[in-house]
Amino acid sequence: MRLITAAISISLAGAVQAQPIPRAQFIADMDVQFRKMDADKNGQLTRTEIEQFQKLTAIAEAQARNRALFAQLDADKNGQLSPAEFAKVTATSPAANAQPMIARMDSNRDSQINLIEHRTATLANFDRLDGDKDGVVTPAEMKAGGIAAR
Repeated sequence: MRLITAAISISLAGAVQAQPIPRAQFIADMDVQFRKMDADKNGQLTRTEIEQFQKLTAIAEAQARNRALFAQLDADKNGQLSPAEFAKVTATSPAANAQPMIARMDSNRDSQINLIEHRTATLANFDRLDGDKDGVVTPAEMKAGGIAAR
């Protein structure tokens, strides 16, 4: 289920939006995502590339959450957090781990993911969500597949 959420979220620039996703757009978005992860541009995703991408993504997401949290905690909107405001902060970031993604996508078991393996795995999730098989995943189909808009 996490792969589906990640794939849909990634394909929509980090957020599930309440609009249909045509299959062709999903493929294009997944290819862009693959290329972002493929640091050496050799058409293969290694454990190191996946984990580096996960770390960079986690850092960017954490920074965005921190900015939002700061704005939320800065009750008097003076651009500073008092000790009382700061005391409300609690956050942790997950450790990067490429193994689940490699286990799901690496069909030839060479410990790398090529574009075809990436597409095959992510499209299987898209096709599973596309309940009426019309080539578009609607918000209702996402919800039925266990993906809720954020």
